[in-house]
This record gives sequence, C-alpha cells and structure tokens, in this order.
Amino acid sequence: MRFGLNIRLVASLIGQLAMFESALLFLACGVAIYYGEDHWDYYVQSGGLALGIGTILKLLGIGAPDTITKKEGAIIVTSVWIVFSLIGMVPYLLTGTLDNVTDAFFETISGFTTVGATVINDIEAQCHSILFWRALTQWTGGIGIIVISLALLPRFGFSGMMMFGAEMAGPTKEKLSPKIADTAKKLGIIYLALTVAETIALRIGGMSLFDAVCHSMTTTATGGFSTKNANIAYWGPTIQYIVMAFMFLSGINFTLYYFALSGKLKLKVFKNEELKGYALIVVISAVIMFICLYDINMPLSFSYIEEIARKAFFQAIAIMTSTGFVESDFTLWPTTTWIIIILLMLCGASAGSSTGGIKLSRIIIALKYCYYEFKRMVHPHAVIPVTYSGTIIKPDIISRVFAFIFLYVFVIIIGTLVLNFTGMNAAEAISGMVACVSNCGLAFGDIGPSNNFADISVFSKWFMTFAMLLGRLEIFTVLLLFTPVFWEK
Repeated sequence: MRFGLNIRLVASLIGQLAMFESALLFLACGVAIYYGEDHWDYYVQSGGLALGIGTILKLLGIGAPDTITKKEGAIIVTSVWIVFSLIGMVPYLLTGTLDNVTDAFFETISGFTTVGATVINDIEAQCHSILFWRALTQWTGGIGIIVISLALLPRFGFSGMMMFGAEMAGPTKEKLSPKIADTAKKLGIIYLALTVAETIALRIGGMSLFDAVCHSMTTTATGGFSTKNANIAYWGPTIQYIVMAFMFLSGINFTLYYFALSGKLKLKVFKNEELKGYALIVVISAVIMFICLYDINMPLSFSYIEEIARKAFFQAIAIMTSTGFVESDFTLWPTTTWIIIILLMLCGASAGSSTGGIKLSRIIIALKYCYYEFKRMVHPHAVIPVTYSGTIIKPDIISRVFAFIFLYVFVIIIGTLVLNFTGMNAAEAISGMVACVSNCGLAFGDIGPSNNFADISVFSKWFMTFAMLLGRLEIFTVLLLFTPVFWEK
C-alpha cells in the first residue's frame, strides 16, 4: 500500500480490462479475415500484446484485498482510457494507416472518448478492418469501458459503484437494480438493442451491411466516425432521417428506456425535465437555424423547405448529442448559426447517455437555482427548495453542479489560450477546445467539417487528447489525480 492505495488491486483490474480489449482486437482480426485482408496477423499481434500485458498485470494483483475505494476507482477509470488507447493505436501503426505515434494515439483516444475528431485524410482509402476498428473503439467507449467491464466482472459487487460513479458522472444517478453489475448489464442490453435496431433500419434504407454496422455503432456511441469522406452527406434523405432519429434516441438517458419498458412511462419518463428540455432545445435550435438558412429569394416549394429543415434538424441533433456527424459544411452557414452550434456543444444532451457537454440536467438545476434565488430576494424568509423531476436537490449537489460548470468553462478558457499560443486563430482555438472537451469533434476554420485535425501541431494534438480525456471523464475524475490531497494517506 502506497499513498493509501491498493496498488496491486489496481494493477489486477486494469489487467483484466486489457484482456477485454484483446477480445475486441481479435474481433477486428475476424473482420480482416472475412474481407480477405492480408494484414489480419497485425490484429493478432495487437491482441496478443493486450493479452500479455493484461495477464502480467492480473498476476501482479494476486492476493490483493478485494475492496475498491474512491481513490482506486478514480485511478482505474482514468488509467484504463490511457491503456486502451496505447494498445488500441497499435493496429494503426502496424497497418501503416498512420505513420507516427502522435497521430495514432490521437485517432485512438478520439475513438474511445467518442470525440470523433480524425487525422486520417482519406477515409475511403482505408481497409474494412481499420474502419471497423475505428467504429468499435467508439462503440466501446460510448457505453463506457468501465460499465461494460462491471457487467463482465461480477467480482466487483456493490463496491463497483465507486468506478461506475466516476464513469457515469452527473448530478443525479438512478440505479436500475441494487447491484451495479446488474445495472451495467441492463444498460448494455439497451445500448446493444439500439445498435441492432439502427443497423436493421439503415440496411432497409439502402446502406450496405458493413456501413450500417459501423454507423450504428458510432451513432449509438454518439461518436461520429464515418466510413465515407463526405460523412452522412454521402447518403440521401432516407439514411439521414434514420441516423437523425437514432442520434436523438442515443442522447436520451438510458435509464429512461428501462423505466419505460418496466411500465413506469408516466411516472419516470413523461415527468423527466431533462427529456422535455432536450426535445425543446433541439426544436428551438433547429427552427433558428432554419430561419437563418432560408432564402426568401428561392421559389417556395416543399422540396426546398424539406431540405433546409432536414439540414437544420440534423445538425442541431448531431451537435447537441455530440455525435458530430455532418450533413453539410456548417462553416458556410450564416454566423448566427455558429453561435447556436457552440452553445449546443457546451450544453450537451442527457446525463446517463454517451453524449458529452455540460449535460442538460446540470444546466436545468443551475437555472432553477438562479431563478429561486431571485424569489428569495423578494421573499427572504421563504423556504424554496430546488426540485428536479419532482425530487428535491440537496445543497451539496447544487454546489457540485456550479463547481463543475465553473471548472468546465475555466478549462475551456485556459485550453483556448494554449491552443491560440500554438498558432491557431481564435475561431479554431475556441471551437477546437470546445469540440474536444464536449466530445463533439466538430470545429471551425482549418479543423472544420471540410478538413480534419491532421495538420495541427504535435503539441496541439497531445494537448487535445488530454482535453478529450477531461471531457469524457467529466473533468473532476482526471483533475482529482493532480491534487495533493488525493495522494494523502
């Protein structure tokens, strides 16, 4: 025990998670073999590396006390994303998809954190196995490496809540069952069901099976990696509407699906303030963008109105859910829409989903508190508690919400200054930092939808990977490791 940490247990659990990644790499190997790609052995080597590292770490943890505290949970959650990305970048290097560690690590952690920012210039020139691996990293990261592992490793029991809490951070958490492993399994089944449903819908809509599987994985993960250079703009309206619908569904708190299936539709779903706010903001944002895009000089026709409405709604949903799919180059739109896009990135969708951003539940609680504070000024002796979906929010949770929002904005400001110092202009620095911390992956300027992140400096790429990790683990979990009090016994 050092610094009051159960280091051997940390090593053991990270080892088991690395062994889980080896299974993912062997799955990608199967795709390479199916499509007759002669570099299938690279995935075997990568999977063997993950298995070897995992085995060694697991052996180091033999006999360790089987108790996880908040310290071990924070270290495991943060470390596993880094370990997964270090191992996951190996196929990019071995296949020659990317020729340096910086780009390979950037692409991999962008996948696992579901940011969706890419440094690959020609997506369609890549082999099936690499395209599948990109999608698989996002699908795995979407549900959360830790949540999946909790379902696979029942030895955690209730103590696994320490890890689940770090991964699924948010102002309100509802367990679907007393045991965290059962909770993780239920979330996993819902996640898988959405993926399968979208695959079938896209296949019926005319997309090939391979493209349908890849896009279903990256849609459900709200990640945004595509198999085409033109992204979703490659396909017609039918596919775009299907993707749009599943992006919206993936932005909903997954626990609401369970409650809906359990017959608690009226009690838990219809009364959920976050869901109502989510739908309302999407509609309002899309309407504003529609008005900005509409050209009064164009002949009035259904086809023109449908096209503009589809563009507006698609991009509003893609941005708010941090999916980052692109139907058109929004950097060519009126500047008013840019403001809406940045605000949607910052906002994010629902807690308990795979989306990024501040999360709408926090924003609702913060706004309610501010409103009630005005009422208290008028009625100083009145007791006016802050409620959320019929539940009274405790003062410590409200404090945590405001602390998170402050820290979120502060990190973006500091990050923007750093990126600007490296040579990015103001628009690129601001949007680039917001894109990484909000896990959206879309920005403006030379890193906008028509380009990618390949040409930014090496330092900027490494700095952005850190920003991706901060955003995915909701800042506190990562920054906690840099505080002296964390390492005190």
